[in-house]
Amino acid sequence: MKLHSTQKRRKSELKGTLSQLLSRATMETEKTQTAAVQTDDRDLSEQIKKATKESHTRAENTEMMLSFQRGQVTLAQYKLLLCSLYEIYQALEEALDRNSNHPAVAPIYFPTELARLKAIEKDLEFFYGRDWREKIVVPDATKRYSHRLRQIGEENPQFLVAHAYTRYLGDLSGGQVLGRIAQKSMGLKNGDGLSFFAFPGVSSPNLFKQLYRSRMNSVELTEQERNDVLQEAVQAFEFNIQVFDGLQKMLSVAEKQQQDYSPNSKSVSARSIQLPQPNFSLVRKVLGLVVALVTISMGIYVVATPNTSYQRPTV
Repeated sequence: MKLHSTQKRRKSELKGTLSQLLSRATMETEKTQTAAVQTDDRDLSEQIKKATKESHTRAENTEMMLSFQRGQVTLAQYKLLLCSLYEIYQALEEALDRNSNHPAVAPIYFPTELARLKAIEKDLEFFYGRDWREKIVVPDATKRYSHRLRQIGEENPQFLVAHAYTRYLGDLSGGQVLGRIAQKSMGLKNGDGLSFFAFPGVSSPNLFKQLYRSRMNSVELTEQERNDVLQEAVQAFEFNIQVFDGLQKMLSVAEKQQQDYSPNSKSVSARSIQLPQPNFSLVRKVLGLVVALVTISMGIYVVATPNTSYQRPTV
């Protein structure tokens, strides 16, 4: 009996010890998870992701981006998009190159892996020919976006972090998928005209994005500078939305003009020159007057003109 009670007591103590250990382990796990969440919340990349969530969704639902997602992107859409991307990346990469040694820019400066300008130039030459620079057309929204990039490159280089993150990681994340969609939709072969979507300097997009976010999170900013960068990231998405909408409006106007000037369009027929219907009553009156005048004139002429063929008979 005494042995049985001793064993029972030891089992009870063991259960208590195990319960305490499990409780401590649970608490430690919760602390670790909480610390991890807090670390993520302080990461600049996570903060930008949260701050731009709504704008990101709106950008994805613009008519132009939906055309890509549905596999219905047209050649006209893509060519105009390339023109705007050229202007945007020219401004962005010039600003990044100029500020490559800035403490906020240096950690996220990857020209070999990410630079897009040369690739876009190659695509534009494929579609427009060697004189493609003379054929570039962009909406006002693209000009405003490019102006903003040049402005912050001179006045607030730390804001370039927001724009580089928005553009490069967005293109790197969706580039492969969108490239395949564009190729299929437009019937392009051998990658011609699709250099923009190719990142030959990045062997693993997922690993590179992790590296980029890590570098981005290492940028030292004051609290005010961090808040300003977050606001700039939201503004970057707004610029992109305005560009997409501006491009779609340009396409709509071009399509309408093409319909208006098409010889088979109803609008041209409606604007065709309408000849006035003749007033037959007035015509009859005028003709009658003309005939009368001609008749009177002929009568006067006959009376007034001697008959030279008449010979007086000899007596």
